[in-house]
Amino acid sequence: MSRRSSLLVQMKSIERELICPVCKELFSQPLVLPCQHSVCHRCVRELLMPNHDDSLSTDAGSECSNPGSPRARVPSPSMEKLDRLLRSGSISSPGWRRSSVTPRVTTFPCPGCQHDIDLGERGISMLFRNFTLESIVERYRQAARAAVAIMCNVCKPPVQEATKSCMDCKASFCNECFKMNHPWGTPKAQHEYVGPTTNFRPKVLMCPEHEMEKVNMYCEVCRRPVCHLCKLGGSHANHRVTSMSSAYKILKEKLSKSIHYLISKEDQVRTQISELEVLIRHTEENGQLAERRTSEHFERLLEALQERRTEMLRSIEQSRSLRVERLRAQVEEYQGMLENSGLVGYAQEVLKETDQSCFVQTAKLLHVRIQKATDSLKTFQTAAAPSFEEFVLDTSKEELLLKELSFSGVPEPPVIDLSRCRVYNEGLIHWHLSEDSLPTDHHIVEFRKLGSEEESGWRASEPVFGCSTVLSDLSAGSRYTFRVKSCRNGVYSPSSPEVTLHTPPAPVFGFLFNEKCGFSAERLQLSKRRDSVESVAGMSLLLAAERVQTGSYICLDYIIGDTGISHGRHYWAFRVQPDSYMIKVGVASDSKLTEWFHNPRDTSSPRYDHDSGHDSGSEDACFEVSQPFTLVTVGMGRLFIPKASASAAGDHSSRVLPMPQRIGVCLDYDAGRVFFYDADTMRCLYERPVDCSGTMYPAFGLLGGGAVHLEEFITAKRLSYM
Repeated sequence: MSRRSSLLVQMKSIERELICPVCKELFSQPLVLPCQHSVCHRCVRELLMPNHDDSLSTDAGSECSNPGSPRARVPSPSMEKLDRLLRSGSISSPGWRRSSVTPRVTTFPCPGCQHDIDLGERGISMLFRNFTLESIVERYRQAARAAVAIMCNVCKPPVQEATKSCMDCKASFCNECFKMNHPWGTPKAQHEYVGPTTNFRPKVLMCPEHEMEKVNMYCEVCRRPVCHLCKLGGSHANHRVTSMSSAYKILKEKLSKSIHYLISKEDQVRTQISELEVLIRHTEENGQLAERRTSEHFERLLEALQERRTEMLRSIEQSRSLRVERLRAQVEEYQGMLENSGLVGYAQEVLKETDQSCFVQTAKLLHVRIQKATDSLKTFQTAAAPSFEEFVLDTSKEELLLKELSFSGVPEPPVIDLSRCRVYNEGLIHWHLSEDSLPTDHHIVEFRKLGSEEESGWRASEPVFGCSTVLSDLSAGSRYTFRVKSCRNGVYSPSSPEVTLHTPPAPVFGFLFNEKCGFSAERLQLSKRRDSVESVAGMSLLLAAERVQTGSYICLDYIIGDTGISHGRHYWAFRVQPDSYMIKVGVASDSKLTEWFHNPRDTSSPRYDHDSGHDSGSEDACFEVSQPFTLVTVGMGRLFIPKASASAAGDHSSRVLPMPQRIGVCLDYDAGRVFFYDADTMRCLYERPVDCSGTMYPAFGLLGGGAVHLEEFITAKRLSYM
């Protein structure tokens, strides 16, 4: 086998990875979406501008082998021409605004994962080209065109086959032409050259937000390359970034390990392929068997229907014959009443009898018959009813049953209710069945840990006879996938759609609110279970407002947990009532709490206590110094990140985040750091050092109206002993 043939076979095996999910053709100028999937440049344009009538010419080198693809229907300009038009604002079609590069539609579902992609104001220009994928596609095309060699672009006839391609000159050369155009000792001798190719990509990847800057860093939050301006004052200012060389080394090492692992498991893959082929054969056999059994059931149903049809038609025929017979007899009887026929004719002949004794003997019985005929004329009534209403057949119920006929042996799959699921050291999983589903015997919950080679298999729970269960022994800081299936009469349903949940980074810390230490009973209302607290206006507030004419300041009312932390890592979560005015949440040491609870407060001066909640800047001025407390402000549907320094006082956009439905706090006592999380997604919102020289307590400060509710898992263990 020749070298080109072997290369073609090798490239053919990865053809599925080189197909665009939109046009179903080989990628052409692929762009990397924020979700890391790739789509052709033209396909993205058509997704954003479905009604855009572009009169610009198409690329000379484009390949439209599929007449049904979007490329064959909508002509598109080259990328360089389109980018130039976008920057100049010369496109003014119905899908674009003049002097703007933003199309009216900037959001579309990713064809790969169906997640919504928002390109923002910059639109397509914010996306990177996937040069690596572009090079692989070009190598695939070259292997597919093995019979057609790449020719030298400089040779005079007869043209020789190219042996090198210069990435700087963007041309292909034979050996002689390459030496002539790249003489030794000249700057051209330093050009980068590769094997023969028609794909000349740029040597340096430029930042799409700052077009003159090279990307030299990698954002770990957005998982994309960025430049130094993006980190200094752009959209990645508050994100964690690393150097490009470090990211390259880490990602290449991870990819190499993953590839090595897959190669080492080749025997296992082949075994699983064999098992799948056996399953395919069994599936075909079982499917044919199920078809035969189903056909037999329907044949029996048809036989029963045919038998019943014959019986019911026979009943109708018997009733019809009997009624017709009776009516015909009645017709004959009435015909006898006509003159010179039947009974009347016979009576007329009897009247001709002159012998009185003979007449009386015959006329007596005849008179009775004539009298009956006379009475029947007066009260005419048919001998049989012509209607067959009693034989009307109502099959509506049976038709409905036949339409709803299904394989009752397979239960419907349940659906996991994410809004009620919680994962901590244990996982609380809720699910529900559809309203019209039949009852089930029990359920099985299956789960597995993601990102771990040792625990990649599915683990099953014991049979669950309700619609929720608690799964134990979950690892901290891990992602788990859960699914549920139902069982009825020994037959299992298909599994529910899988859901992925993230466990907290540390074990759960259980506590209740402390109603003794510094608790203000006038302005705070504590629930009987001590798992929720609400801030209300009291008499002290009324008296303070009465003394002050120009306004009144409301001080923070603190409440803490009843258990302290002196070592280890701990996590707890809670919900802040959405309409709360202002609540501070975090941790504080016992010494700091003593200072807060015992120092007097001046209700008429908002600047007396720098921890009072007034945004005077004193809290942020000491941000760089490790303090014995850390509090984050939550209120009015927002979460406020403390300023990094006093110089950032005017920058509020990066500090204000939407308030999560549930907030998690993780205290690493030994490392002296505290973390704040969105407890639903386990995304870290804020972290900073904290002085853990004393015993640390969960602390909450309430100002104005508001409420805090501890999560059930946080209080469950404590409540069990009360």
